[in-house]
Amino acid sequence: MTSPAGLPPTGGGSGERQRLKLLAVTACPTGIAHTYMAAEKLSQAAERLGVDIKVETQGSIGAENVLTDNDVRTADGVIIAADKDVDLSRFAGKRVVTVGVAEGIHHPERLIEQVRTAPVHGGGGGGTSTSSSTNSGGSGGGKERSVGYKALMNGVSYMIPFVVVGGLLIAISLSLGGHTDPSGGLVIPKDSFWMDVNNIGVIGFQLMVPILSGYIAYAIGDRPALVPGMVGGWIANTGSLYDSEAGAGFIGAIVTGFLAGYLVLWIKKVEVPKFVRPIMPIIVIPIVATTALGLFFIYVIGEPISWVFEHLTDWLGGMTGTSAVLLGAILGLMIAFDMGGPVNKTAFLFGAGLIATGNQEVMGMCAAAIPVMPLGQGLATLIRKRLYTEQERETGLASLFMGLFGISEGAIPFAAARPAQVIPANMLGGAVAGALAGLAGVEDAVPHGGPIVAVLGAVSGVPMFFVAVVIGTVVTALTTVALVDVSERRRKGQPMVDGLAPQPELALAGVSAGAGAGAGVSVGAGSDGLGASTGGGTATAHAPAQRTDSVPVSAGSAADASPDTTADRSADASTDASAGTSDDDEVLSGYLTAQTVKVRLDSGDKEAAIREMAGLLAATGKVTDVEELVAAALRREAQGTTGLGEEIAIPHAKTDAVTAPVVGFARSAEGVEWGSLDGTKAKLVFMISVPEAAAGDEHLRILALLSRKLMDTGFRERLMTAPDEAAVLDVLREIR
Repeated sequence: MTSPAGLPPTGGGSGERQRLKLLAVTACPTGIAHTYMAAEKLSQAAERLGVDIKVETQGSIGAENVLTDNDVRTADGVIIAADKDVDLSRFAGKRVVTVGVAEGIHHPERLIEQVRTAPVHGGGGGGTSTSSSTNSGGSGGGKERSVGYKALMNGVSYMIPFVVVGGLLIAISLSLGGHTDPSGGLVIPKDSFWMDVNNIGVIGFQLMVPILSGYIAYAIGDRPALVPGMVGGWIANTGSLYDSEAGAGFIGAIVTGFLAGYLVLWIKKVEVPKFVRPIMPIIVIPIVATTALGLFFIYVIGEPISWVFEHLTDWLGGMTGTSAVLLGAILGLMIAFDMGGPVNKTAFLFGAGLIATGNQEVMGMCAAAIPVMPLGQGLATLIRKRLYTEQERETGLASLFMGLFGISEGAIPFAAARPAQVIPANMLGGAVAGALAGLAGVEDAVPHGGPIVAVLGAVSGVPMFFVAVVIGTVVTALTTVALVDVSERRRKGQPMVDGLAPQPELALAGVSAGAGAGAGVSVGAGSDGLGASTGGGTATAHAPAQRTDSVPVSAGSAADASPDTTADRSADASTDASAGTSDDDEVLSGYLTAQTVKVRLDSGDKEAAIREMAGLLAATGKVTDVEELVAAALRREAQGTTGLGEEIAIPHAKTDAVTAPVVGFARSAEGVEWGSLDGTKAKLVFMISVPEAAAGDEHLRILALLSRKLMDTGFRERLMTAPDEAAVLDVLREIR
């Protein structure tokens, strides 16, 4: 029995307040990539937020890290990030947030915050599809899939292993035990070993349609719907029952699955005598639903659905030339659009469902498009390394590996970082690969893609399959590189000054200015020359500025400077830089001291953090008006965020609320949302404040010194791991 939810954290204990303890379940229809990516992201976010979490993954190999009764009893809340049916009955009495698996990948911190105040699950229903909206409070602000989508994907997830096993066994038996027949194709001798292997594969195919139907029904109506769903699927696949040669195939299975599920739900609502209730789910409901559905399909809808399915199959089988190219391009676009999402799964289901009918060309088009996205994005990181951070290049290698095994989700990190550049490139490459496969008549006997299926012998037309994959990959990579490069140039938006390229010193090492996983510091977003630039928010220099090695003058500051003083300002700043670093015991000319260093920043949001930093600076006695200092810093934030990316923020203010320049530093373990373009929270926070009179040279010099040193990844790591204020100061003394 679970303990009731209260004001979290409950933790199942008494006395002292304990760390929040959460549980999570992640699941996607195929159970290959999204399931484990969401689990990893939730675990990482929980660690950053100081929360204990245990994540159960319901992947293709079954449930792993299964949640026990004791886990549930002591938990403060549960996160369900799934695109398929998940049993919620075990979480009765607990706060539950249910969302799609993509939310677990993209917004794990948000989910952890939402579960603290999520509604309590009442225990009704067996799965997310029927109970989440009424008992778990919906999605808690995330995007939860519809009942129909979850049910369909639940059926697909159970169907895939049957198609894989059946398709591979048939392909292996034909390639190893078959011989060429004069009439065309391969023939396996009767009563041979390989004929037995082939028959086993055929049985796998025959079970595919009932399994699809049964588990669609199960996701809607729970266990009582399983039998009518499976029997209905078998009827749909047996055309002789309703005068059809081919049967209704997977389209009929989808129809019977939904009919069975909702029929069972309707029967459950019928009021029956109390003594009949115990036998309703095991006898009455299955018998009534199975009989009604079977007769309805045989006498009413079976023949019309089979007619549609037969004509669809004939039309697809007759596609050649331009028609095949067009279909391949459309399927390639769909496969590449959301990489494992609903559009991708729709195209995949279309191809997989037609395999059992003998039409393997449609799956061949899908199979060629599936690996193009991860292979293309991985190749892009090798072609133009400077456009990517070190972490992105490492992700690119992993993406290449995933692409070889037909896991399109390997491209998701790149699409999440730069959607406007990556998704169009993926779609173009996918369309090219699908079109070439369609033109060449490539066939795939299993519902999977990538080079692995060709290696295993499931693909016919292997040379053209690899040609399609390679060309699609190259198209994706080159298009990505071109779009990212154009985007980076636009986002930097820095004008050429006196014929010289803008200074690179203010950009963090390995950080792109694009809207990617590493958005860097682009000069000119604010009047002081520091800030993360946006597409159209960069300032334009109206006065010439000379290039110096000591102080990179920003476009924004150049705009504020006069032509006569800009060069002098740069020279003065260079002199001050050398003077400020002459004393090894001082940090930033003594502006940053032990008084203005704090190892742990307590605030959780930007405004509170700025206020806390202002209080830290006030301890020096150089702040005459704390509120005005805070207001000045917030006004600067309104011009453009000072969150630089790479978990760094440098809020600053030019105000006479301070009598002399002063710099503070604080570190946040959890991170503070600062609006950085790369989406990272600020963990290293520097606050600079200078009087209006010193706003020219000192302001720019401090920014330049800080920004240049923060390019060093090792410096940032040492700063993050320094155990106390003294150690932090020792690291900061490296600034020269």
